[in-house]
Formats: sequence, structure tokens, C-alpha cells
Amino acid sequence: MSQNTNTKLRVALIGNPNAGKSSLFNSLTGLKQKTGNYSGVTVDKHEGQTVFQENQITYSLSVVDLPGTYSLFAKTPDEKIACEFLINNREEIDVLIIVVDATNLKRNLLLASQAIDLKYKTVLALNMFDEAEKQNIKIDINGLESVLGVEVIPTDSRHQGGISDLKRAITRAKVSDSFFYDISFLQKNNKFNYEEYLHTVSPGNSEDINSDQLYRFNTINYIVTKFVKTPKQLSIKEATSRIDAITTHRVFGYVFLLLILFLVFQFIFFVAEYPMSWIEGVFMQTQNFISQNLPKGQLNDLFTGGILAGIGGVVMFIPQIALLFLFIGILEDSGYMARASFIMDKLMRRFGLNGKSVIPLISGTACAVPSIMATRTIGSYKERLITVFVLPLMSCSARLPVYTLIIALVYPDNSFLGVFNVKGLVLLAMYLLGFFATLATAFVMQKLIKVKETSFFVMELPVYRWPQAKNIAILVINKLKVFVLDAGKIILAISIILWFLSSHGPGKKFEEISSEIGRAESSSSGVSKESIRQLRTRQLEYSYVGRLGHFIEPVIKPLGFDWKIGIALITSFAAREVFVGTMATIYGVNQEDENTSIKKNLQNEKNSSGGPMYTMAVCWSLLLFYAFALQCMSTIATVKRETHSWKWPIAQLIFMTALAYLSSFCAYQALS
Repeated sequence: MSQNTNTKLRVALIGNPNAGKSSLFNSLTGLKQKTGNYSGVTVDKHEGQTVFQENQITYSLSVVDLPGTYSLFAKTPDEKIACEFLINNREEIDVLIIVVDATNLKRNLLLASQAIDLKYKTVLALNMFDEAEKQNIKIDINGLESVLGVEVIPTDSRHQGGISDLKRAITRAKVSDSFFYDISFLQKNNKFNYEEYLHTVSPGNSEDINSDQLYRFNTINYIVTKFVKTPKQLSIKEATSRIDAITTHRVFGYVFLLLILFLVFQFIFFVAEYPMSWIEGVFMQTQNFISQNLPKGQLNDLFTGGILAGIGGVVMFIPQIALLFLFIGILEDSGYMARASFIMDKLMRRFGLNGKSVIPLISGTACAVPSIMATRTIGSYKERLITVFVLPLMSCSARLPVYTLIIALVYPDNSFLGVFNVKGLVLLAMYLLGFFATLATAFVMQKLIKVKETSFFVMELPVYRWPQAKNIAILVINKLKVFVLDAGKIILAISIILWFLSSHGPGKKFEEISSEIGRAESSSSGVSKESIRQLRTRQLEYSYVGRLGHFIEPVIKPLGFDWKIGIALITSFAAREVFVGTMATIYGVNQEDENTSIKKNLQNEKNSSGGPMYTMAVCWSLLLFYAFALQCMSTIATVKRETHSWKWPIAQLIFMTALAYLSSFCAYQALS
């Protein structure tokens, strides 16, 4: 019996946008994925792992999912990354999988022909083969293999069809002996010079580009005519056209989009309320258990007032963030997100943007960082720069915990018309406010940036498909992992630091108050809880963090903010969601009842006059401040890398801070 051996292969996936490449990547790797950046650029680089056995050999595949591109003659920064990686990393790639859409083979074969000419060991994945069969498209697979010179595997990545066959084909992949256009003379020392390739097939050299493209298109037309039989009327496209009559209508299309957003935010508040309450209860019970069972002292306070208070104040919002990513995944996987871009193009152009700006802007409701990276698909430098500058004004998921907490203080359990959740309506209003601020800022910027360009918006609208649960689940899980792990590290560190700064202070005054609290708590005469609460408030004021808050209080007092809110404003610059963890830590330290939630603590807080601290005026001032302020170091760093200059992120920070301060000031003064 032969011994089982292990073979490692690195596989690259390349294909047109909307060819199902990401679904195929998910089918191959599942949750064994990691996301990083390509060397020197902030474009998402997805890599995943899969292991399987074939003929007593264990194969370990490392799969790289390259950005979608229509050809190796790249027109956008995103496409250039895919092309350069493919062309300049021959020694790193063992097998190339070309993913093509079986329902639109003619368009996909241009990239396939160019990739085959690079002479990798290649497999062609004929994806969406199930849809091609539904549309009565007959494809001669053996004929395709004979002319392409590579193995062709029918796949249905959305339902796991053909994945096992594809894995086996990877193990026996070969280099094609076919040439669509002889570019082998460009290969030197087994490397391919990308710049020289572009020069050869660029519009500046009309003879070469014409001969290359003419030969390719003639060959592709021959292949499609000979090996693909397509009926004249495709029922699935007819159904898509009927739906598009509403969703892309010049009037009803906008109504439909608003209706979708309205339902999303109603669900975010209504459905998420139950798991959020459960998570909050678990953390409160855990805090109470630790408080009662650990010996009184610094360690007890650290766990209850620092770690659990800070982390619990953010973890409870996971259900809302999961729902937000769930709906974004459904809209993308169903094909509707492309329609949103299409119908918004005409409106966007009036404000210096185009339809390709819509997907980054909508994705910005999840996170600004990957959305800024997504602007690389915008060909116009001016429109891309404007989109990058205004994108942080869109309300991201990091703002969601802040919005949720503050809105709940103002509108606890109100309903509109006895049916609609008022909190959901206010949340929708906050997201729309960010969108309108984005358009207004873009309108001004197009007047200020003196770059004359003519851009065109070209997008192929995919047919509508039922969203696939696995793809959406992978999206939600990966995004939550980023939120919990990446943001969690920051929140945990800041919570511990805040606990220390809140529980310790300089000088004798802090020590005197601490001793007084100890005597009051151990007194047999029964000191009232209100007296102890007042002592704890004084203790917090004389702590390190209290002194920092008092130092900045004069600047933020016109906004209705006190020194406690000031501390949260400073710490949340690391990440906006840290605001909630900071408030939970501060008020956790300040309150003697561990069973009191952060919302109750804020509702019970008093201002210097003895009235409620969190009035309508203060809450709306906070909402507007967080709607506009650039409280995110990651976003600033990403903008710097994307624009290759500190000029734009600094201008962005100054503008958004000024807008936030002015908006908060006006709201507080008007509502007070």
C-alpha cells in the first residue's frame, strides 16, 4: 500500500465581475478565509484554505481571490492589481482557475483568452451552469476543451455543484497548447513584463491593439457560434425585465429603494431588541456574580467596572450589526445592489459623482474603510477623490451602537400610527441625514476641484437570483469577527485604561473621598444610597479621567456636553463604538448597583442644576455630533493611503469636526 503524501498548491481565481467568482471562492474555502491587503495598496486580498484527498494524496490548496476584471488591459486601479498580481507572480501561482459565466460566455471569453495566453496550468470553471441549463443554453464542453486547450468544469458555486470535480481538475491541470494571440515574446526569464504588455496592446499602438483584439474577437465569435446554442428568448431575463420595470423606474425606483431602507431599519430595531436584551442581562448577571463572589478590591472592580462593563456595552449591539450586514448581503447577492447604482447614477452626476459611487456609499453604512478601498473601481480621478472625501459622512455600523443608545434615551418605547417603531424611524432619519450631507458636500467639492474629466457609467445588470444562505452567512460571520476581534481589542484596552484612570486619582482629595466611601459602605447606621452615589460622583471628578474631562469641558459645554461625555469623545476617536464602552465604564464605576444597565444609569444621571442630564437637547446634540464627526483613526489612515497624501485626510478631519461642532451647537441651542 502506497503511503499518503501531502501536496501544497497555490491557486488563483480570476474572472469578470458578476461571474460568481466570490461564490466559488466561498464554496472552495468556506470559513477558512483571511482578509488582508495586497503589498503596498489598500485593496482587499482574500485568501482561503481547503484540504481534500485524491488518489491517496492529500492536497492542501491555498486559494487567492483576485479582484474582478474584464480584461488584462486594466482600466481601474482594482483591475490593475488583479492583472499585475497574475502577471508578475508566476512563481507563486501553481494553478489558475478562470471563472466564466456560462450564461454570458461571449463576454467572459475575452479575459479567458488573455489569461490562457499567459501559459499557467489552467482550469476553466464554467460557472452558473445551472442557470444556463434553465435558460436552455446548450454548451459543447468537449468542443470548448479542444479549442481552449484546458479542462472545462461545469460548476454551480451557489449550490456547491461541481466543486469536487473542480478540485480534482486542479490536481491534473495543464498548460494550454493553444495561442489566441502570440504574446510569448514578452516573457523574459520566465517573467512577464506588465508595462511592456500594456504598451503592446494599448491604444497608443493602434496596429498592435487592433491585431490583438480583432483576432481575439474573431476567435471568440467562432467559439460561441460553434459550441454554444442559445434560444432567442430567455425566460429568466424576461422575468428580470418585468421586475426592473419597477425597481429601475425613474420614479418608483426611488420609492422602492426608500421602502427597502425603511424596512431594514425597522427590522434592525424590532428584531434585534430581544437578543440585545438577553445579552445585556447575561453581562449584568455575570457582573453581579463576580461582584458577590470575588473578594472586594481592585481585581473585583477591574472585572465588574472595567472589563465587563466596557465589553458588554458593545457586545450587546452585535445583533443589530449582524442584521445590518445580513440585509447588505441579501441586497448584493440578489442583484438589487447593482440596480441601486443604476437608478442613482443620474442623481449622483448632479453632485459630482456617478453611479459607481453608489456601491461604496451604500457599503459605507457597514464600514467606511473597505468602502473607501472600493472606490478604486471609479475610473475618474475627480469623482473617486470626491467619493473618498465624502464617504465617512455615511453612517457606518460603528455609529449604530451610539445611535441606538442615545435614541433609546429620547424615544424609549414610542410607536408611530400604532405600528411603526419610532426608534427605527429616527435611525432611518440619521442614515438619510448622512446621505444628504454626503451629496451636499460632494456638490461643493465638484466646484472646488478643478479637474476636467468626462466619465461614463457602464454596468451590466445581473439577473435576479435568490440569495444564497451560505454566502450571506460567511459575509456576516467574517464581518462580525472583524467587529468583535479588531474593535474588541481596542475596547478592552481602553476599558482597562479608563477603569484605572477612573478608580485612581492624584493628590490627597481623591484618597480622602475614597476613605469616606469605604466608611459609608461599612457603616452600621445605614447611609443612604443617594449619599453614596454623590460621594462616588465626587470621587470620579477628582480621578485622573475626571480631571481630563474637566480640562476639555469648556470647549464642549456650548454643545450641552459635560466632562464625562468629553472623556467618551476623546476615547472614541480610536473607534466610534468605543463611546458606548467608555460610558458603560464611567457610569459602571460611578454607580453602586451592578444590576443597573447603562441606559438606566444615563437616564438617572443629573446635570449641575439637579435636572436630567440627557435631555432632548443633549441627546440630539450627541446624535448630530456622531453623525458628522470623523471619529475613526482607521478611516483617516485609509484615506491617506488611497490619496497618497496627508492633505486630504487632514482637510477631511477639519471639515467634519467643524460640521459636527456647528450642527451640535445649533441643535442644543435650539432645543434647550
